[in-house]
Amino acid sequence: MDIDYDKIDDCTLALLYLVTSESEYGARAWKGFDWETMNRLHEKGYISNPKSKALSVALSDKGLVRAKELFETFFAKTPEPPATDAHAA
Repeated sequence: MDIDYDKIDDCTLALLYLVTSESEYGARAWKGFDWETMNRLHEKGYISNPKSKALSVALSDKGLVRAKELFETFFAKTPEPPATDAHAA
């Protein structure tokens, strides 16, 4: 199977947004995802180095914005169109 690792990275970044907390020190997320994926996200500049002893990673400003965009794209419900009355006219 030919795997699109960019799609995996996008989904992982979106899920990192789900577990992100923000404080005066910035946005952090638990790093319980595949190491190779986390390393790619670090190389893309979205998160801090996942190889630290910390249980979480810091999201860069760019990473937080992108994570939120991807989370909304993949997981937000779209509004239902209003029902139309087939007999009205």
